Amino acid sequence: MASDCEPALNQAEGRNPTLERYLGALREAKNDSEQFAALLLVTKAVKAGDIDAKTRRRIFDAVGFTFPNRLLTTKEAPDGCPDHVLRALGVALLACFCSDPELAAHPQVLNKIPILSTFLTARGDPDDAARRSMIDDTYQCLTAVAGTPRGPRHLIAGGTVSALCQAYLGHGYGFDQALALLVGLLAAAETQCWKEGEPDLLAVLRGLSEDFQKAEDASKFELCQLLPLFLPPTTVPSECLRDLQAGLARILGSKLSSWQRNPALKLAARLAHACGSDWIPAGSSGSKFLALLVNLACVEVRLALEETGTEVKEDVVTACYALMELGIQECTRCEQSLLKEPQKVQLVSVMKEAIGAVIHYLQQVGPEKQKEPFVFASVRILGAWLAEEASSLRKEVCQLLPFLVRYAKTLYEEAEEASDLSQQVATLAISPTTPGATWPGDALRLLLPGWCHLTVEDGPREILIKEGAPSLLCKYFLQQWELTSPGHDTSVLPDSVEISLQTCCHIFLNLVVTAPGLIKRDACFTSLMNTLMASLPALVQQQGRLLLAANVATLGLLMARLLSTSPALQGTPASRGFFAAAILFLSQSHVARATPGSEQAVLALSPDYEGIWADLQELWFLGMQAFTGCVPLLPWLAPAALRSRWPQELLQLLGSVSPNSVKPEMVAAYQGVLVELARANRLCREAMRLQAGEETASHYHMAALEQCLAEP
Repeated sequence: MASDCEPALNQAEGRNPTLERYLGALREAKNDSEQFAALLLVTKAVKAGDIDAKTRRRIFDAVGFTFPNRLLTTKEAPDGCPDHVLRALGVALLACFCSDPELAAHPQVLNKIPILSTFLTARGDPDDAARRSMIDDTYQCLTAVAGTPRGPRHLIAGGTVSALCQAYLGHGYGFDQALALLVGLLAAAETQCWKEGEPDLLAVLRGLSEDFQKAEDASKFELCQLLPLFLPPTTVPSECLRDLQAGLARILGSKLSSWQRNPALKLAARLAHACGSDWIPAGSSGSKFLALLVNLACVEVRLALEETGTEVKEDVVTACYALMELGIQECTRCEQSLLKEPQKVQLVSVMKEAIGAVIHYLQQVGPEKQKEPFVFASVRILGAWLAEEASSLRKEVCQLLPFLVRYAKTLYEEAEEASDLSQQVATLAISPTTPGATWPGDALRLLLPGWCHLTVEDGPREILIKEGAPSLLCKYFLQQWELTSPGHDTSVLPDSVEISLQTCCHIFLNLVVTAPGLIKRDACFTSLMNTLMASLPALVQQQGRLLLAANVATLGLLMARLLSTSPALQGTPASRGFFAAAILFLSQSHVARATPGSEQAVLALSPDYEGIWADLQELWFLGMQAFTGCVPLLPWLAPAALRSRWPQELLQLLGSVSPNSVKPEMVAAYQGVLVELARANRLCREAMRLQAGEETASHYHMAALEQCLAEP
């Protein structure tokens, strides 16, 4: 009776009667031979048609992991049965199980990853149908595991990356599946993939690059989409760069549709991100190629942003931004530039038009879009342009400044989201996975160089002040300064932090000179002055941070002149520590250096200052001038300088070197400080006389100092 009802029941439940019969035989098997035969029948039935999740689970319940495990690891096959047939059966069962995501993440599947990986590179008859089926099933298992949340990590740890690379390079059966799975793993866990399989991945990159360079059919466009994923986080091999550049030159030099051109532009942008211009050969061919890249990028940006109502392909346009940034760098490079002067002029012209389109786009951005990655990318390229070319498009830039200040303030106040935006921009544009060091996490840092130029000009400066930029910059400076405080490890800080601090100082210096009233009335500058005074004493003692110390010292001295009535500057410990540190910076710049064949030494730069004097000298002279101006405003300063022995040591230095070795501007700077100190304090005058001050003043034609020291 039961047997009569069973077919009807199976039909009602949608079961496969044949499969049910085989499963029954499997459950009733009394030994390995019977179980093996039943498994063959089950596997055959499974492959003959699709099965649903319930049936798959019933197969697993009937089979379990024990017997497949034995099939995968057995070394003794029955007589007349090739050993790979047993493994193929085991893999087929695992492939069936892995169709269930829960089973694909099962430890009994995950611990088979090393075994499965070896099957991809095992030697055998390439025409053997059973072997091919086993390879297909292996890829099905590994792909299913890769689709689980922690699957990529398990695959990488199990040696799958190297196995996939070798399978692809061997170009055996299933090599295209190996490449597809590699692409998925790189997209999911790029850093871990390169850490575990760098030599093999580089070998794949070499193969893909060579194929790309030789391709004459549509495969070259497919390779354009694949290759960015295979560029390493470290150095790209030079032979790959040659092949990639040659392939891109051939593609972009042809008449193309957008679907063909866009992947090539994105690959070029990824190379620019990874290598700058190092991947482009020197000479005429390289300069023409770079000019072509930038021109194409500018055209694409204008087409996308000038036409209202059209959908912007943000990933393509952002890649074009990266190529424009490369163009900006090369156009402003004075030495070893790839471009000739006429090419630079032409590219500046087309980039100006493209930047105009970017400004037009940003003018349309409402508050609801300010947190979108593409807006961030657009602000970035505008910031790169303004850093080098702030004078052009002045009217349009001034109109956009209120938006830029509000935008920078919004992202500054939501720093975590700004960092996330940076990562999204990198994903959108250049790198398919990781952001890279050249994408800073805040909009303000992108705009600082341009604002430094704009604060020199009356119109833009007034707009920035009106929109509250100085207060925002002070807060930003104090935040960035916190990162350099003793509680933080400054050795791991990115260079961008120190560069941002220096650029902020330059902006503040511009405001001190051009808007002194702002410094006196805005409370944020009092807070800034307090930070400068507290920070300089430790900063001047730190190796390798002399340029930042110069910025802080000079800015503080200039601000002290304007804030001289502040209680904080009336001989407080902080103010005394600051001026002592400023004297240290100013006094240690030059030393007496003996010269062969000469009885007298010459005035020379001290070793720490010598290598960076080109960047330092303007700040040093400005600092000397500012210190001179502070002396009559702060009565306690001259006695403090005397206690530091700076005036005595300065006269001693001048007396020990040949006057001919001291440039006139140095004489003027030294005389300015000595005269003000002598005028401000009788003890200073007496100390200078004891140091042969009058004689030294005569030798250097310092008439003002001579006259001052001649007075009682």
